[in-house]
Amino acid sequence: MPEKIKVAFVCVHNSCRSQMAEAISKIIAKDSFEAYSAGTEIKDKINQDAVAAIKELYDVDMNISQKSKLISDIPPVDIVITMGCNVNCPFVPCKHREDWGLEDPTGKDKQEFIRTAKIIEEKILDLKSRLHGLS
Repeated sequence: MPEKIKVAFVCVHNSCRSQMAEAISKIIAKDSFEAYSAGTEIKDKINQDAVAAIKELYDVDMNISQKSKLISDIPPVDIVITMGCNVNCPFVPCKHREDWGLEDPTGKDKQEFIRTAKIIEEKILDLKSRLHGLS
């Protein structure tokens, strides 16, 4: 059986959008790829509004299943998805790279976190359907 494609969701602090993408991927795309998230810097803990949104939508507690990680903490990956940090993310070797251009919902209301999670879910489903052409 061939090894699964590895996808990294990369953001600056690895505390919100990239964490949500990792969690959602592990729920809806685990049959298609291995998901990781990482950042160029890390926070002490994951954004608790993001944790609440993922708990409400998918009944997964990111405080238990995930932590903030640096890019150097994850294995080599095939695909890098930047979340829309408006910064130059460091070079991460990969076969394919794309930016999802998502606004950071940090500091906004709960509905903005829910909306962001749903956009991420749509993008993950799209990525999953395109994977055969990217690997």
